[in-house]
Amino acid sequence: MRGRDKFKKYKKIIDGLTYINSKLPKKLNKVLFNAIRPLDGKIVMLTRYILMKNLAKQCGDNVSIHSNVYLNNVENASIGNNVSIHPMCYIECLGELSISDNVSIAHGVTIMTTEHKHSDVESDINSQGVYLDSVKVQENVWIGAKATILSGVTISSGSIVAAGAVVNNFIQPNVIVGGVPEKILKFRTEDYASGKVDKELVHSHI
Repeated sequence: MRGRDKFKKYKKIIDGLTYINSKLPKKLNKVLFNAIRPLDGKIVMLTRYILMKNLAKQCGDNVSIHSNVYLNNVENASIGNNVSIHPMCYIECLGELSISDNVSIAHGVTIMTTEHKHSDVESDINSQGVYLDSVKVQENVWIGAKATILSGVTISSGSIVAAGAVVNNFIQPNVIVGGVPEKILKFRTEDYASGKVDKELVHSHI
């Protein structure tokens, strides 16, 4: 049974527990959310989901947040249905983060919604503050292990970010991107998937 099927089976119970938890102060829920970060197991995953439901701007059904995921400023995050965030990710939501339905984020991924200001060469960079710029991950996206998504980026529907890629540009729908900085490696067309075209063809993005 898939995770989303299990969620549907127990949704009424989960909704009830979420409602009960909503009566606790948000500050306490945030403390609990951070305290259980290194823990794993089904009960902890459920607890983390319930806390996320009551802390985030929006959180859909069947959202799996694994152990040792750093979700900073989670109150600025909007997350859809059937989203999985795997261990050791670092996600900064201060500048607004939107993740749509059916998104998988592999282990060790970094997502930033801030960037250091650095225009004043007479001042230390670390004293100039930060810019806030949102990140949007549209539906049906897979972000591979240890990829880095920088602020201001939109990753369009159906795209795949290869492991280790650094993304600092708009990503169009249904492409596979990789590299530092990212470039388009392949287009995910029906003909490509079915083997009707030469799979040695690689479409580069300049």
